[in-house]
Amino acid sequence: MSIEADPSWDVVRVTRERAYVRRGFWAKARRVAASLPFVEDLLTAYYCAFDRNTPRHVQAALIGALAYFVLPFDAIPDMLPVLGYTDDAAVLAAAIKLVAGHIRPEHRTAAKAALARGLAE
Repeated sequence: MSIEADPSWDVVRVTRERAYVRRGFWAKARRVAASLPFVEDLLTAYYCAFDRNTPRHVQAALIGALAYFVLPFDAIPDMLPVLGYTDDAAVLAAAIKLVAGHIRPEHRTAAKAALARGLAE
């Protein structure tokens, strides 16, 4: 049996990515928030992904997109002016489109509150 066929592998991978996102998300979000036109969607995805009432498959999709944002290496280097975060925005937009029905008003409210307080956790 391959590792991909083992259902516990996905749980382990998502758990590992979840911890990675928790460690790196806020520091990177604070560092680049002013230059991100999609920062509110990013924060909304974060709050939905870490909401205990969000279904696991939705959490997995959003955690994957958030992990891509946190990763220091990606398809288009983030340090490039204008283009740097387009791949991050595309990955996030695709994930949000897939799970839009699970993003609740309280996730958006939490995102707006985080922006209002300067992205403090």
